[in-house]
Parts: sequence; structure tokens; C-alpha cells
Amino acid sequence: MSEHRSQQTLIKMLLNNKEEKELQEEEIIHLLLESRLSRNTSELPENQISFGDRMADRIAKFAGSWTFILVFIGCLIAWIIVNIIMLTASFDPYPFILLNLILSCVAAIQAPVIMMSQNRQEEKDRLRALNNYKTSLKSEIIIEDLHQRIDKLLTRQEQIIKRLDREELQTRQAPKEKPAQAPKQAAPKKEEP
Repeated sequence: MSEHRSQQTLIKMLLNNKEEKELQEEEIIHLLLESRLSRNTSELPENQISFGDRMADRIAKFAGSWTFILVFIGCLIAWIIVNIIMLTASFDPYPFILLNLILSCVAAIQAPVIMMSQNRQEEKDRLRALNNYKTSLKSEIIIEDLHQRIDKLLTRQEQIIKRLDREELQTRQAPKEKPAQAPKQAAPKKEEP
């Protein structure tokens, strides 16, 4: 009984509309079969994504690529070489304090942007997990319903087989009546020519 109640609770959780929640169990199963719970969570409409979110995704995608790493290393090496060659007139002499300041600023800006992108990805993962949960739950409920129906069919089939076996046993045990013998007819005479 508690299993039946928990199944109904799960079904009602899947349904959004209050009128749908008041339906009978059979109607709910048919409604679940007709409704489509799964959706593609990785593709959100462009109007739901803000400009800042799109920029954060693009920056995080670029900052996490080999292109960015190689370009960044190239810029660092070029900065150091230029300042070493221009020893007397260098704009950032040896301890490269300006370079350290620039690297700190890049890291300070890049970290929150990457965090924003990760937060969006985490939200997508949450939606995907919820979507998977609902889809699995729907499948589980439908499979459970099918199992119950198959169990009912098997029970009914066993009852029919038992009844047929009883009837067959009764017909075998009943005294066999001798069929009335028909009088033998005389063989037709052959006419001689």
C-alpha cells in the first residue's frame, strides 16, 4: 500500500497542472505516456542568455585553450626580451614589476569570468540532472505499471488454465456412455448381368 502511495506521489511530482493531479491512476498513466518530459538542456534559446553570460562563456572557452596559453607565453617572452634588450631605456626593468601588475590584473579579471561560466555550466548540469531524473522516473513508473498489468494477465491466464484443466478432468472422470450402436445394414446385393 505504501508503495502505491509513493508511486502516486512521484507521479504527481512529475505533473505540473493541478487538474492533472486530480485524475485517476489509469488516466495519469495515459497522461504520462502522452507527455514528453525530456528536453534538450544544452541548447537554450538565445533570448534567455544574457550578453554577459555569452561573453563569459566565450572568454572562458578562449582562456582555457592552447591558443591562449601559447599566445600568452609568446607575449611574456616578447615582453622580457624587449626589456632586456632595451636595458638603458626599458619601460619595465628587470624585476618586471609592470609585467607582474599586468599578470595580476589579468588573473583578477579572468578568474571571476571563468567562475561565471562555470556557474552557468553548473546550472545546465542541474537542469540536465533534473531532466534525467524526471525521464527515469517516468520510465520507472511506466515499467512498474506494465509489470502490474503483466502480473494481472498471468494471474488471469493461470485461472483460465486451472478452470480448463478442471473441466477436462471432469469430462475424463464422467462415466463414459456407450454410443448407441446403429443396426448393421445388409450389404447391397450385387446385380449380376
